[in-house]
Amino acid sequence: MARATFPDFQFETEAMARGVTLVAGVDEVGRGPLAGPVFAAAVILDPARIPQGLADSKALAAPRRAELARLIHAQARVSIAEASVEEIDTINILRAAHLAMERAVLGLGSVGLALIDGNLFPRGLTCPAQAIVKGDARCLSIAAASIVAKVARDERMVDLAQQYPGYGWERNAGYPTKAHHTALLNLGVTPHHRRSFAPVHNILYQDNSANN
Repeated sequence: MARATFPDFQFETEAMARGVTLVAGVDEVGRGPLAGPVFAAAVILDPARIPQGLADSKALAAPRRAELARLIHAQARVSIAEASVEEIDTINILRAAHLAMERAVLGLGSVGLALIDGNLFPRGLTCPAQAIVKGDARCLSIAAASIVAKVARDERMVDLAQQYPGYGWERNAGYPTKAHHTALLNLGVTPHHRRSFAPVHNILYQDNSANN
């Protein structure tokens, strides 16, 4: 497991010093998997009630992520949104991830500034935005968003794993592990697989070719 890095509140403090209120951190999770929706979260932290130990969600063990997600929901304003597999396949994964971000920010209502993880802005945001490269390791609000988004998406994949057993989604969250790929070959493509992703597309193409 990667060593945890601990972000700070500098970006939020600087924005508030400029007179900006309601600064939200925004992050997405699930761009890489072969299955399932992409999730995003937007979080406005209360400066007086910031949970201790916020870090990039990828650097935290699952039980710690779950505990921090519970605290974030209790002590901050949180909005979680998603873009569906159908949207991913229609508009591509990057645009779908940005669409989920836009929906998450919209779910918060009024936002003065959105701090976005990465180097690109979602084009449909309804508020000013600032992109922060590696923001989930540098900015507390983005770290909080990364945690609640990942916990929510992992929970969704556990639910889907019960409906479609054999793919290991409760363990791999839909990512392209060897076991997942083997299950795709043996069990076939489900309605929750992303058909625009090469490993899934190739299996469908091979199936179609074999049937012609």
